[in-house]
Formats: sequence, structure tokens, C-alpha cells
Amino acid sequence: MANRPPGCENCKEPATIHLTQIINGVVHKIDLCAKCPNAKNIDDPTGFSLADQLLGLGAAEEMKANGDELACPKCGFTQNDFKKSGRLGCPVCYETFRQGLEPLLRNMHRGTSHKGKIPARHQDVKELRNRLDSLESELKKAINREDYEGAASLRDRIRELEIKLSG
Repeated sequence: MANRPPGCENCKEPATIHLTQIINGVVHKIDLCAKCPNAKNIDDPTGFSLADQLLGLGAAEEMKANGDELACPKCGFTQNDFKKSGRLGCPVCYETFRQGLEPLLRNMHRGTSHKGKIPARHQDVKELRNRLDSLESELKKAINREDYEGAASLRDRIRELEIKLSG
């Protein structure tokens, strides 16, 4: 018995487009026929809101306020523009469409605030500070346990790290 290709998520025709996305370690797949992406105005797969389709979030529908379509006051970008491109027009759009974006971002990422990356030249300093914070926490625990010898050792290690950080 031959394997039949999966059916389109929308119309059950044989699927020819297969998209996969991994969100928080969970694989989500969507299968579409050649007609359905065009029917949904998905011309550019890189701009296609896969999460919107996979998770059934209906981001544009969630971004509607009282049945009226929202538009960014700065750039004029609308919910429909977001749905078509999967991108926002300007930084003010994030605030304008916050209500619909938060659940979408929360499901796609680990949170709703961007923490950024650290330049390589500052990575060592960050690691030292993290180690320092950890040692200070251990020091407090050692003092609470009345493990004064362990606390003295931790204090010395903390001083060494503080010297490295200040130098």
C-alpha cells in the first residue's frame, strides 16, 4: 500500500507545501495544497505567519478592538497588513497591537520581552557577575546554616571575583 501525501489543512486536497515549526521544543507541522497559500494571500513563505495557522490564534482577529480594525497611528499599518506579511510596520505597532501580539509571542517564544544578546567581549564579565551572584547566595545559605568555615571560603572566592571584575 503506497503512502498517500497528507491532505491540505484547509481543503483536504493533496498537500504539496509542508511547513514545520518548533515552538518550545514541540514540533508543529502544517500541510497545504498549492492553492490555499494563494487564497490566503500568502505569497512569501518567509512572511507567512506559520504560528497563526498552526496554533489557531487568529492573531488578526485577536487584534480587533470592538469589531473595528486597528491601525497604527504612526505608520498606518493595519491588522490585515500584519496578517498578510507576518511583520509589523514600525515600533509603535507593537504597542498598538499589544493585545493580540502578547498571546502570539508568548506561545512562539519564552516570553514577551526581548532581552537581546551580549557582545562577545562582554560575555566574560557577565559570566563573572553570574558566578559572583551565585557565590553570594551560597554565602548567605552557609551563614544561615552556621557553616562558618564554608562561609569563609566562599567570602575569599567572592573577593577574588570582585578583584577580577574591578580590574
